[in-house]
Amino acid sequence: MIPKKYKSFDEIDQDLKILKLERQIDLENLKMNFNQTKQSLYPSSLLGGFGGIVKTFLISIFTKKVLHKFKN
Repeated sequence: MIPKKYKSFDEIDQDLKILKLERQIDLENLKMNFNQTKQSLYPSSLLGGFGGIVKTFLISIFTKKVLHKFKN
């Protein structure tokens, strides 16, 4: 990377402000991603996805038994 040549201190200050804002944005993104990951690992979230599978399985078993009784 070629270093930028500045002509004034104002240019340096402007770039420093931009870098500071970019750093703050990156830090907030990191915090947000951490919180989303933490929430997705809560037991209620993990069981919520598992619960849908169990419900589907139980409904299919129930309907098979009901249909089997009607056939007989």
